[in-house]
Amino acid sequence: MTGHFEISERAVIPAPVERVWEVVSDTGRYAEWVAAVLEVIDHHGTAEVGKTYSERNRTLGPLTTRSVWTVREIEPLRRRVDTGIGFEPLREMTNIFEFRPVDGGTEMTYAVRYRIGFGFIGPWLHRIVQPGTRQGMRTSMSNLTDLIIAEG
Repeated sequence: MTGHFEISERAVIPAPVERVWEVVSDTGRYAEWVAAVLEVIDHHGTAEVGKTYSERNRTLGPLTTRSVWTVREIEPLRRRVDTGIGFEPLREMTNIFEFRPVDGGTEMTYAVRYRIGFGFIGPWLHRIVQPGTRQGMRTSMSNLTDLIIAEG
């Protein structure tokens, strides 16, 4: 039995969708706003389908990992999908960023999908991973907001 899981959070960022898209599309800036990213090791600048970028990430507690992400899908100003490796026991990691103009700025949805291949243990591991992942997403979008405001 294989478990597939999804976690998502939403926030309104007080900036036009073009500005939010610009910052989120810069793969070299993730350590500036993504809570789990300690450093971007290798990147290609503005996200392009098929290109990769590498990070050093926080995992559980003091543990870190190195991840490699591939940009899979781009709908300019609306949606981006990246897949990543390096998060065992989480597999088939997929980050989805979606954007929608709203009064007061941009509604951003940050979602992660993954599979845990440990049969009946998967749902238990998901329950352990989910609270920290949700908090990290909320922190990331708050950091993104602060960064965009600070840069005017």
